[in-house]
Amino acid sequence: MKTSRRAFLRSSTATIALPVMESFGFRRFASAAASQTPPKRMVFLAMGWGVTKESWFPDPKVTGSEYLLSPGLKPLERHKGDITVIQNLANQFNNEAHWGSTFYLTGANRYAEPGQSFHNTVSADQVAAEEFGKDTRFTSVQLGCNKAEGSGHGPGLSLSWNRQGKPIAGLNNPLTAFHRLFAEENTSLEQRQAMLKQRRSVLDSVLEDAKSVSRGLSSNDVDKLDEYLQSIRDIEIRIAKEEQWLDIPKKLPADPVKKPKGDIEGFEEVKLMHDLMIAAMQVDATRVLTYRQPVDSFIASLGATISGHNMSHYDQGARREVSEMRDQKNSELLARFIDKLKKTQEPDGSSLFDHVSLSYGSNIHSVHHLVNCPTVIAGGGAGVKHGRHLVMADPKTPLCNLWLSLLRGVGLEVDSHGDSSGVIDELFS
Repeated sequence: MKTSRRAFLRSSTATIALPVMESFGFRRFASAAASQTPPKRMVFLAMGWGVTKESWFPDPKVTGSEYLLSPGLKPLERHKGDITVIQNLANQFNNEAHWGSTFYLTGANRYAEPGQSFHNTVSADQVAAEEFGKDTRFTSVQLGCNKAEGSGHGPGLSLSWNRQGKPIAGLNNPLTAFHRLFAEENTSLEQRQAMLKQRRSVLDSVLEDAKSVSRGLSSNDVDKLDEYLQSIRDIEIRIAKEEQWLDIPKKLPADPVKKPKGDIEGFEEVKLMHDLMIAAMQVDATRVLTYRQPVDSFIASLGATISGHNMSHYDQGARREVSEMRDQKNSELLARFIDKLKKTQEPDGSSLFDHVSLSYGSNIHSVHHLVNCPTVIAGGGAGVKHGRHLVMADPKTPLCNLWLSLLRGVGLEVDSHGDSSGVIDELFS
């Protein structure tokens, strides 16, 4: 009987098999009236397979405001005074050149748990979401791409990882993201409330069974059950939040995003995801967004006939040409995204750009090099003094120093993050 009860948790209305999914413990949602002061927002963009090292990074000997943008960053010229390019940031524990985003926002040591070959910790966006997500419909929004492994991202379901170091699912295409963010469901309010009530009653009954199961378990089984209960608590909170928003219509931006038609991949996919992010921020649906960008489909949409992996092992021939084209097109899209952030007005007359902290980069330098992560940041949300090229004196400065700096810059009281050793003071002086 004990073995059976360890395999399943039962109630009079439900049977749930173990193990179950584990989720991060959100603090209970509380709605609040919109503030007259535009809120801070954080956006994290990342790509796999790194960049073309010979043509993406500015000359490391020319720093400050007098630097010249490299060919790979040249499309950002019109925003040069509003961006910062940073060199010599790295995740010291990263040892996998095919995992461009798995530890990008966490800085975790995958071998930190004895006997385990994989371990992760909370990502920077989710640290922000704990605070910024309390008053929005979506605590955070994770955008992704189909076939992420082919785009060099590695394990994970998005850029985001919860407090237990578990992956958080993403919306992997523009159509799914559109429906999640803006489309109203056809199910009536009464039907949806009844469905939520039923889900709540099932959870309550299963929790009672889980408490009885905990008696007499080994310490390892108790730990596993604790993780399970944490996931149940997370589901409860998500349901409670959904209940509070049931009778509040979803807002549409003043300049509505058109519903995506058919399969959109590559260059146009990234452009549309950017537009959806702008629209989500415009109606304050969320204040924390991540986007795990495609590579395979991206270069295919540009006419390339090789995979992203083969492109990343470029030489002086066709592969490098594709890699450099990829860099320039990504910078072109980033420049367009910044254009739209600047043009989108807040109620007080300022722009979205004035209040957002935007970062763009990869956990991989190029080829199989895992130092000097390509990094561009922008936006006025974190109080960074932009228009400069910064080269850290220590070539192994923790990338998490940047995340810690941005988290503090947007007003969050964070002591440390990942393997951080302190803030990057140069960003603010």
